[in-house]
Amino acid sequence: MHAIPQRCANRPLSGGLVVPYVSLVHGGHAVFGSLDAERARTAFVRRLCQICGQPLQERCFLIVRPSDAERGISPEPALHPECLPYAAAHCPMLNGTATHYRSRAVLAEHPAGRPCTDPSCPCPSRAPDEGHSARRGAPADRFEAWMIHTRHYRLIGPEDRPGTVVGISLNVHVLRRRLLRTATLSPLQEDLLTLLRSVLD
Repeated sequence: MHAIPQRCANRPLSGGLVVPYVSLVHGGHAVFGSLDAERARTAFVRRLCQICGQPLQERCFLIVRPSDAERGISPEPALHPECLPYAAAHCPMLNGTATHYRSRAVLAEHPAGRPCTDPSCPCPSRAPDEGHSARRGAPADRFEAWMIHTRHYRLIGPEDRPGTVVGISLNVHVLRRRLLRTATLSPLQEDLLTLLRSVLD
């Protein structure tokens, strides 16, 4: 088990794991893998680490999938260099344990993956983003971590909605790229790879 970073020493734990600053907490339960929209926005705007919630310093890492690179936007708040290894070791999507995005139909109805009967709870407005809904059940993507200097940290949002943030610009000088996991192959890709290996052997 990867040691808890010193920066996260005061973060709450769930099942022995650090609850990231941006994680949705519903009914007292941490919902790993679901973002709290308001906390994510706060992390973007105040330049906070998505794991420990502390201000970013000279350098930070951005989580990037091929589709993010193509759009030029990282849709998640940045991480401290010392918080990234912990996240990469324990997040099933980053460490390769999860081969597919979650496919439970309830995710379309509630981000916590469980029904909520409390009418005073603000959770019904916290619907999963369109990208999450589109990825449900799909094979996991390739994930990389791109280190940038925080002087190049620039938020991106739609021009017609001032104050709305969709991510951090990737159109910057990248200091270092780190592969976190390769993409999960589809059955057809697996078959083609097996065929290619048999031809080469």
